[in-house]
Amino acid sequence: MSGLGRPGDPVIIQSLIARGALFIVNHSGGKDSQAMTLKLVELVPRRQLLVIHADLPGVDWEGLLDHIDATVFGLPVLVARAGKTFLEMVERRGMFPSPANRQCTSDLKRGPITKVIRSYLKAHPEFRGLVVSCMGMRAEESAGRAGLAVLTSNARGSVAGREWWDWLPIHDWSEVQVFAAIKAAGQEPLWVYRAGMSRASCRFCIMASDADHRVAARIAPRAYRIMVETERQLNFTLSMSRRPLTEITGIAA
Repeated sequence: MSGLGRPGDPVIIQSLIARGALFIVNHSGGKDSQAMTLKLVELVPRRQLLVIHADLPGVDWEGLLDHIDATVFGLPVLVARAGKTFLEMVERRGMFPSPANRQCTSDLKRGPITKVIRSYLKAHPEFRGLVVSCMGMRAEESAGRAGLAVLTSNARGSVAGREWWDWLPIHDWSEVQVFAAIKAAGQEPLWVYRAGMSRASCRFCIMASDADHRVAARIAPRAYRIMVETERQLNFTLSMSRRPLTEITGIAA
């Protein structure tokens, strides 16, 4: 993929809107996806917006899909599902994913979402294969994300008559701006933030902080027991610190 310019590249974005592109709202259910949706509904005609969520049975938070439905202003929502669950993937590999090998992202999210987008474009020729895939990643989150190009032409997706772009609409937003936008819209973020989570990724994520693991163990005890048992069966820890979850959380299971 080739990077282009500064946040939003407004001239290019406006051109894509005018050309009738389909804008995909990749929605995890978290605060950043929610804030990104608020920006997109103000900028892009709603007939050109489609929400897609990668469903992760067993690791998604309760009520997540209902939350998405309630906060996307009636936009169509499609669910992308892989042929395996997170735990099935882990058990087959005999290990959890790692930052260097995030198979959970490629196999359970990106791959299934790409298939849904391709099928939707085929079924809706009015978009002429022109698509902008929008994601809520922000520069403030990490050095890696700070270095991401905000608007890119996706060469891998731009085949078979398609023209595919990837866009990070809120890349330059701060966390304060994200929560402020949600509040200004009269909405609430997913309930897990009020419960103490700093992120609304999978309930037990390889990238999560110790503090988030402790909160998750408290508010999702059944999922916690399953994850601890999986660690024991595989003799492999979920945390990249190589400490078992029970040591991180101080909660027996």
